[in-house]
Amino acid sequence: MTQATAMIIGASSQLSQTLAKQFSEQNVELVLFVQNPESIKPLTDSLTTPVTVYPLAIEQPKQLIEQIETAWQTHNGAHLVIINTGLNGYDPALPWQLDEDIIDVNVKGFAAVANSVFKLLCEQGYGQLAAINSIAGLRGGPNVAYHASKAFAQSYLEGLSMHAQRLKLPVTISDIQLGLLDKAAMQGNKFWLPPIDKVASQIIKGLQKGKRKFYVTKRWRLVAWLTVGLPEFIYNTRHWKPKKKR
Repeated sequence: MTQATAMIIGASSQLSQTLAKQFSEQNVELVLFVQNPESIKPLTDSLTTPVTVYPLAIEQPKQLIEQIETAWQTHNGAHLVIINTGLNGYDPALPWQLDEDIIDVNVKGFAAVANSVFKLLCEQGYGQLAAINSIAGLRGGPNVAYHASKAFAQSYLEGLSMHAQRLKLPVTISDIQLGLLDKAAMQGNKFWLPPIDKVASQIIKGLQKGKRKFYVTKRWRLVAWLTVGLPEFIYNTRHWKPKKKR
């Protein structure tokens, strides 16, 4: 490979598309996986570097692995692979269907991608695997399956990093701990909701530095530190205390 190639698995979100634009500006060839390829045609038409789009079967692990392996052979590998797949939802009744859907995407689908890409990078002999994760995985929460799935992803990535070290291969594993941006958006909190361009820029800078784990935006590191340090009786009850009427 003469030109740098980046794969983004899960390219339908605004963040993934912003990352794609910034990579294109840096002359990076792009391979994008999305459930509905036609939905991102406006994006691909605007990019200035070569881009190829593949369908994404996130809920069918075996088919998903085949899709990734086929694309890998077609493009002769990749320097960077970013996983940005995720499902979230909340229902106080805790219906199993919601939890099952989240587990299928965030655990089974994520693990299938990470496992297959890691082995391809090892065969290639170098490269970087990164995942858009969340500080929600630091502890449990009301969105039970979502919090648990992010904890799984964090542990899985750490295990892959340990495996790469054992094999003594220059394969970098990066865990991108994203702040609770969805929650900030719902609350209209501008302080915790930075421009999407800034989020993407900080992610790319962290990846270029080869960081094992980093927080985006940087201010969420403090929130993560406080979340881990809170005693359980405080952490648990803060979710259920009724808000005072104004």
